[in-house]
Amino acid sequence: MTSPAVPDAPARVPWVRLALVGAAGGLLSGAFGVGGGILMVPLLITFAGMDQRRASATSLAAIVPAAIAGSLTYFANGEIDLLAALFVAIGGIVGSWIGSWLLRRLSLGWLRWMFIALLIAVAVRMVLVVPVRGDRLLELDVLPILGMVALGVVIGIASGLFGIGGGVIMVPAFIALFGMSDLVAKGTSLAVMIPTAVSGTVANTRAGIVDLTVALIVGLAATLASFGGVAIAFLLSPEWSAWLFAILLVVAAVQLTVRAIRLGKKGASA
Repeated sequence: MTSPAVPDAPARVPWVRLALVGAAGGLLSGAFGVGGGILMVPLLITFAGMDQRRASATSLAAIVPAAIAGSLTYFANGEIDLLAALFVAIGGIVGSWIGSWLLRRLSLGWLRWMFIALLIAVAVRMVLVVPVRGDRLLELDVLPILGMVALGVVIGIASGLFGIGGGVIMVPAFIALFGMSDLVAKGTSLAVMIPTAVSGTVANTRAGIVDLTVALIVGLAATLASFGGVAIAFLLSPEWSAWLFAILLVVAAVQLTVRAIRLGKKGASA
């Protein structure tokens, strides 16, 4: 009897390695207002031997506790716009169902390259738009509300499809389109991720593509690390925050591009 070539079983992956993956994602989550999946997905692929589909679904499940911890910390410091979070979350829940449905049907090759394109696009956006810091809360009117619901749908699709909380889209959008300060954008982003990630995880669990044991270990480590990440966010200037985030995205994109090319060559020679 032969064993599978890709070790998806959680028992084959040392828990310390998974905890480090979660800690890296948690620091990113708290510091930049993202779910951490933008880093956890490539790390789960590289160090846990998962394919893109299972890594995305498992990462999304691990995001939930980290997003809760991070958003509570931002809320305690008065850096969350709850009304904005509500409207974006409404669209996000619907979008996450669409993204989870697409995740189960698109080929792994398409998923890899779409994810890489997303990383590069967000990195470019982060360095082009200089964030600000201060008490800039959004004045909600009909058009901004409709815009936030639409943004939520896009974020939800990305969340379900790529296993990310959507913060890589939300934070730049809140800053560039709705005039939020960088800290309010990060805190509001984490608040939106909670219902969005839960909704997508429920759909992925029903489809049997979530490794719950791995998600638990990664999620607990991410939760603990997220508190340190929030502390870093308050220490970093907006410019440094944007540049460091962009660098992390580019590194992850390069890593996934190399892996995608190697897998493509293997498939062509098979």
